[in-house]
Amino acid sequence: MMATTEVPVKTFTQRDATKPYSIPLGNLRAFITALVVAHHAVLAYHPYAPPPGASLDASPWWRAFPVVDTAHSGVFTVLAGFNDVFFMSLMFLLSGVFVWNSLQRKGTGKYLRDRLVRLGVPFVAAVVIVAPLAYYPSYLQSKSHPGFVKTWLSLSGWPSGPAWFIWVLLVFGLIAAMLTEWSPKWAERFGSRLASTSKFFAILLAISAATYVPLAVIFDPMSWSSFGPFVFQTSRILHYLAYFLIGVALGACGIAGALPARRWLAWTSTAVVAFLIVSAVAIAAITNPTVKVFQVVGDFGFVISCAASCFAFLAIFLRFATNRMPLFDSLRDNAYGMYLVHYAFVTWLQYALLSADLPGLAKGTIVFAGALALSWVTTAALRRIPAVARVI
Repeated sequence: MMATTEVPVKTFTQRDATKPYSIPLGNLRAFITALVVAHHAVLAYHPYAPPPGASLDASPWWRAFPVVDTAHSGVFTVLAGFNDVFFMSLMFLLSGVFVWNSLQRKGTGKYLRDRLVRLGVPFVAAVVIVAPLAYYPSYLQSKSHPGFVKTWLSLSGWPSGPAWFIWVLLVFGLIAAMLTEWSPKWAERFGSRLASTSKFFAILLAISAATYVPLAVIFDPMSWSSFGPFVFQTSRILHYLAYFLIGVALGACGIAGALPARRWLAWTSTAVVAFLIVSAVAIAAITNPTVKVFQVVGDFGFVISCAASCFAFLAIFLRFATNRMPLFDSLRDNAYGMYLVHYAFVTWLQYALLSADLPGLAKGTIVFAGALALSWVTTAALRRIPAVARVI
């Protein structure tokens, strides 16, 4: 764990007179979106993916594994496990970074109205259109076919797929706005405590442990809660809120001084070691389910591995991705729409490859490349419609 204060790195440029823009963080958001597509693309080939049920009512696992192939790859065990530890937390942190500036420019009322349009409308579209399309292959792979619409409407909850992130982000934005109304300088005061990398990392660990470990002990760390289409991971919801609000505080104070850049190799090494340790503990917990200490140690290990991995990616992009790159610019501009639509392309490509005589590694690679390209092109085309472009 590093205790050195990093030399401040300039991360913001001016895209126009009122909106700060960070090139490396923009590139990182684009990369994480591609990583989300990769994560969903390879789950069908995960060695421990549960087999398809007789019907959609038989098991809830189809919501996380819409299509399951008999072809597997151990590489995807590592990729999916590593992604699961950190990438949603980092997405919430990055989403929070630019909130403070928006609140200061727009005021609470206009900010919330804009959030409702930019997040609420796409969430409804994702739930009503994208989710049924994405989960239809799950219905086809099941053995019971009484009719998709009848089956879908009879489900206990309305699966939203990856769009759960959108509604949770909307609620988190509401919380940030309420905090600002209650205490106009809360983010600046909080952000001033994150003045160096070491302080930032220590505070992130402490708050993350306080918000995650108790819930992980009470609930199954892999359990989800839902009411209608509103789904969230039970043990991580406060952990995600903590990352989001810390992101808001970083944005309020000018994040450069707190973020790692020059020690990128040290942070990357720390992330790798932390992930290996938490993986070993997780294996011990699975093989010794009655020994509860392994679960608790694993919960603390998750907190450390998550923070270290987030710092590693921040450091790498702040160090090496400081210039505009046309490919990343396009990916960044289309990333939101790609996140919303990619799941349908992922599941249909997985379903189309079920009968292909290919190894799991090849199938997962094909699905990732195909879903990334198709969601990219589709979003770019949709953004040519002015009304859509104003939202995504």
